Amino acid sequence: MAPPPQPLPPGLSLGRTLGKEKFHKSQHWGFCNNVAMLVGEDKPGIGGEPLPGQKLKPKYSVFPAGMGSDAPAWVAFDKQVLSFDAYVEEEVPDKNQELYRIRHCKIYFYLEDDTIQVIEPRVKNSGIVQGTIVRRHRIPLPPPNEDEYYTIHHFNINTEVIFYAQRYKITDCDQFTKNFLRKMGVRLNPPASCPDDPYTKERQKILDNMNPLRPYERVDTLKQFLEHDGHVLRFFCVWDDPESMFHDPRELVLHYYLSDDTIDMKEITPVNSGRDAVPLFLRRDKLPKYAPTGLYQPGTITARTVLNVFGNLVGNRGRYILDNRKTGAVHQEFYKDSDLKIGEVINVWGRKILLCDCDEFTKDYYRTKYGIEDFTPVPYKTLPPPKPEKTFPPYTGFGSEEDSLCSCKGLLPKPPQKDFKKFLEKDRNGLESNILRFLAKLVTDSPVDKDRKFIICYFLSDDTISVYEYTQRNSGILGGKFLERGRIKKPGQELFKSEPSEYFKAQDLFVGARVCFHGHNFLLVDADEYTINYMEKHANEFSVADTGFILKKLKDIAEPRSREIRQVFAATDPEHTKVIAYEPFRNLIVSITDGAFSEHEIMTIGRYYGVKEEYETDLHLLLAVAQEQLKKNSFENFGQLSAVFVYNDREKCGVLPYQMCRTICKSFKLPLADDLLEAVLTMFEDDNKQVEYKKFLDGLNWRENQIPAFQTIRLPLKNEDDWNGQPPSLPFKKIKYLPLLDDLFGKEE
Repeated sequence: MAPPPQPLPPGLSLGRTLGKEKFHKSQHWGFCNNVAMLVGEDKPGIGGEPLPGQKLKPKYSVFPAGMGSDAPAWVAFDKQVLSFDAYVEEEVPDKNQELYRIRHCKIYFYLEDDTIQVIEPRVKNSGIVQGTIVRRHRIPLPPPNEDEYYTIHHFNINTEVIFYAQRYKITDCDQFTKNFLRKMGVRLNPPASCPDDPYTKERQKILDNMNPLRPYERVDTLKQFLEHDGHVLRFFCVWDDPESMFHDPRELVLHYYLSDDTIDMKEITPVNSGRDAVPLFLRRDKLPKYAPTGLYQPGTITARTVLNVFGNLVGNRGRYILDNRKTGAVHQEFYKDSDLKIGEVINVWGRKILLCDCDEFTKDYYRTKYGIEDFTPVPYKTLPPPKPEKTFPPYTGFGSEEDSLCSCKGLLPKPPQKDFKKFLEKDRNGLESNILRFLAKLVTDSPVDKDRKFIICYFLSDDTISVYEYTQRNSGILGGKFLERGRIKKPGQELFKSEPSEYFKAQDLFVGARVCFHGHNFLLVDADEYTINYMEKHANEFSVADTGFILKKLKDIAEPRSREIRQVFAATDPEHTKVIAYEPFRNLIVSITDGAFSEHEIMTIGRYYGVKEEYETDLHLLLAVAQEQLKKNSFENFGQLSAVFVYNDREKCGVLPYQMCRTICKSFKLPLADDLLEAVLTMFEDDNKQVEYKKFLDGLNWRENQIPAFQTIRLPLKNEDDWNGQPPSLPFKKIKYLPLLDDLFGKEE
């Protein structure tokens, strides 16, 4: 027996609440803890278990156990769609031509979320809005089961489905859908035939029986256009016009358009040729081959050939049909891509055009399509006449030579441009002065001028030279600026000439060189350390500082006397110490080369094979000099400096790398010279090249650890004898001659 109906809660009207059938099916009254409440029919019991007599309806498609993976449906069935062919029979009550209409459509069932989409393929000139009929979403079943949705089990071949009161007849499906349904255990029905639309069938008959009102011949050029649109062959041509006044060849460019086999030509007009520049030499069109009998009359060649069937029999009205056999038609040949080759002569409306060359795309096209490999161009351009050499008038003496030359190069004189790039590269940058300094003396017999000393400065940024005289007490000559900074011409040049004058370069200045500045002859006797190091660093620019070049030059001179030279060097070293002093070494080189080597070249060899003396620097002396510099600049910020050192010491070991300590000191703008700072840091290095920064800071702190004042050590000045042909000062006194002999003559057996 069915359970007795439960009473309604007080105050609830039956007419107002139970007015819909859907409400009756989906929900009912029940009791929970003796309290009446509204519960759903498909609501399970405790733990999700169904109640006695309750059948839970699945909300989504249920697949057989063990089929596929355990992944969720939106992952397992991603991008998997079932496709069904269907049609709809639609009534047409307001037209006499058709009583009903058959509309073909596609039904797509998406397995990932059970959504359905209906699409009607577009038919040309149908007059019906087609495309997506039902957008993608879950579609409910027709009443009385509208609380449920369509699943995969509702679809099969030769069945009907109802979407929103519209009946769809499924006729067939694709192969993937058939395989999937068979795996699901669905027995597929045989495919059904799709009926034809009567109106469409009737209209197709009319179209098949319809003939054009005029003769029609279909010429399909769409394929050629789609394949070769934008592809153009380019040839470089020449037309030797015999009837022109000057009989000069005309250069042309021919373009062949592969999309429609048309040709256009453009003339290359030279500058100042006197010809009018026209847009095109030949308008784009198909180019006919020249007929033997001449040009055809207008109307002779037509695109179609038609026949008058009745002629003049029926009044003035004629009936024309298309002549498919083209009886009596005149066929004219046009130039194709196969007719265009390098070296061929084509006829362009009576003008003989020679194809001389083509571009790379054209070569690739002919190489791929026709297998042509020979693309040797035909020479057609005459060599241009040699440009006449420009001659300039001689220098007049007014202004500088460069300024006067600029006035001859144009109507509007411009000032001579300086080498700004060289100025940026060789200008002073930090400690790099880019200034070569030499010590010189006058080459003269005057006893007054013989002892005068000069400093010659060469500025690499603009090749200018300045000369200063060294001030000597009780000499009777005022020192200071001797020659204003500027470029100096080499002596012995003609003043008024067309060619530019030669000026002194950096390569002309070296130790031992003799130079003449405005009538004053100087002998360069020494150079500072920066100059010597710069010349050795740029040995490719200064041959007197190139060790390899000097050794090769010395080897060419001394190789025939190698045994004798070895004996001379061995005699100079009687104690067999393998080193000799610089003075006898210099004398030996001078005697071997017979004075062919300059003083700078001998000095370069001596510096390369010299034994450098190591000087022990007193730590207290360095710290005293550093404290004096810090004190003069009022530097007292030792606390913050120490804090930065401690912060960078991550391992708290009391030492930091040398480069890091130098960077920290530079960031604090420590008022110490670079060489002094590097020397002090080196003094506090340990065996692992790590600086003990605590001792370093204690040594610099002139407030807490002041070092007693020290007496300044003055280096003695050079004697005057050092400038009278004596060798320049060197940082070494002894030369290792055995490596020199081995490099010159090889190792002695």
